[in-house]
Amino acid sequence: MGWGEIKCSRSFFASLFERVVVGPAFVRTFRAEPKTARHGSCAWVGMTDHDTFEKRKLPQHKLVAYQVAIAFLAAVRDARIRDPKLNDQALRAAKSVCLNLAEGAGRVSRGDKKRAYAIARGEAVEAMASVEIAAVAGDTSTDAAARCNGIGDRLYALLTGLVR
Repeated sequence: MGWGEIKCSRSFFASLFERVVVGPAFVRTFRAEPKTARHGSCAWVGMTDHDTFEKRKLPQHKLVAYQVAIAFLAAVRDARIRDPKLNDQALRAAKSVCLNLAEGAGRVSRGDKKRAYAIARGEAVEAMASVEIAAVAGDTSTDAAARCNGIGDRLYALLTGLVR
């Protein structure tokens, strides 16, 4: 039977896995099914081997710095800066930290990784400064700025370790 002849119902794929949202990160969990279970014509090689799905991660998900950067992005968003331009600047910089960390994690050579991590560190400082300026200008609360500063300090330290 060729690839074009395989007929699988949508309910089979829906029952294969369910999605669970945990905090800001998206996590996929799989239902417990026997490892040897096969599903008729849908059982091509490795289809029901759930262990390979659970072990597979993108490179950035292995970095503690990436997880802290996601928390930093959430803290900047929750600061709710009232000045639209400053809010846009802070959110763009915080998003850029996450994206540059992901880019660096996906690179192979050490020089490329360092460059991406150094850019991420600069963006983290820019985002922290934006939130600090918003707090001084009265556009956000000092508590929100302190929370962003605390997470940002940890993020900066982690990024410095990755750059060296």
